[in-house]
Amino acid sequence: MVERQITDGTRIGQLLASELTGLSTGVMAEVTVVDADPEATATADGTEAYRIAHEGAVVGGVWLFPEHAELRLRDDRTWPADAPAGEVEVAAGTLRVKRGAAVKRAVDSLRETLDTDPSG
Repeated sequence: MVERQITDGTRIGQLLASELTGLSTGVMAEVTVVDADPEATATADGTEAYRIAHEGAVVGGVWLFPEHAELRLRDDRTWPADAPAGEVEVAAGTLRVKRGAAVKRAVDSLRETLDTDPSG
């Protein structure tokens, strides 16, 4: 049986938003999706679909590309050094999610970032 892999950036962004809004424990209980554009679609240059807030302050945004979604941190925030590899790539303040199956790992990285960031 062949399993379907989600590689569409718009769909990955939707899955990420659902995961973020569905968590209610620990630091993630204070995370919300704000300024969402329900009409956002993936473009080659990237389209900002929504922002992510923690305790009311915007900490990042999600950008849609045809083959991935990017979670970009604001300010001086950085991803943990041990952020997952493979279907998730890390570069400075950007976490690139290339598969729907990697959304949970991306959320785990955000959780760790917010847990360890003294400004978050």
